[in-house]
Amino acid sequence: MFPIIPADSATGASGNTEGIFGFGNTGPSYNSITNLVSNTGVVSSNQAATTGTARGYLAACEYGEDKGIFGYGRISPPPYAVSMTNLVSNTGVVASDVSGVGSARKEVAACGYGEDKGIFGFGSLGDVPTHTRTAVTNLVSNAGVVASDTAGVGTARGSASATQYGGDKGIFGFGNPTGGGGVAITNLVSNAGVVASDQAATTGTARQNLAACSYGADKGIFGYGSGPTAVTNLVSNAGVVSSDVAGVGTSRYQLAACEYGGDKGIFGYGHDGGMASMTNLVSNTGVVSSDVAGVGTARYGPAACSFN
Repeated sequence: MFPIIPADSATGASGNTEGIFGFGNTGPSYNSITNLVSNTGVVSSNQAATTGTARGYLAACEYGEDKGIFGYGRISPPPYAVSMTNLVSNTGVVASDVSGVGSARKEVAACGYGEDKGIFGFGSLGDVPTHTRTAVTNLVSNAGVVASDTAGVGTARGSASATQYGGDKGIFGFGNPTGGGGVAITNLVSNAGVVASDQAATTGTARQNLAACSYGADKGIFGYGSGPTAVTNLVSNAGVVSSDVAGVGTSRYQLAACEYGGDKGIFGYGHDGGMASMTNLVSNTGVVSSDVAGVGTARYGPAACSFN
């Protein structure tokens, strides 16, 4: 008799098959546009506008094994930073706003952990000139319920990114601390959602406004970011971040990334001196492809997650 291989095992396709890019800044205004990603990495045209509040500089992650959540971000006009969330069904439908829980903030990061839960972390409170960074985190249950603030661990910073790795753990990396400038700090997240203190700086280029996603069933990748640059850094299934891999595709920042096809990833949109809509696929061995012509509204500051 052949053994049964669980869908989330390291020997099979571990993740969700589809993805979604959502929200962002089109230059003159924020929006609530979404674009679905098929199980072959094809990005759809704009979906009908969601009922969610238009905003940018938010984050998204998976929860419940086949659903997702967008959270936090920046709106205009004041109060600028918000804490609202929008759930994503297993068919990619974005729900209306859920009242915020935890500190309102923008430039936040998020990833999955524990196989069916998620975590939002770090970010910037308020707006210029205050722009205070934080390290607080908020756990997301397997029913999509966001918890109140957990005291921050590690260097407070905004414009970081995060990805799942090892099947049930996560990692926050890079970002912009108080005082400005990019860093290469990382913080591991256990399968119980506990964030570790700062890890020794990686050998990767210090930067901010990058994106990250999982690939290959149990690994992750950080890519692009302020510079702008297109370099990437692979994350092993033990949470070790590699040195820089030469960039492929258009250098840009304020982009988003998510998993698709169970074991692959995709980077999309961003700021390349203007608003961008191109995407770059990531193979199940972590190889980034050249630019794929953009589909949907060019924008920067969106978020992305996988579902289904």
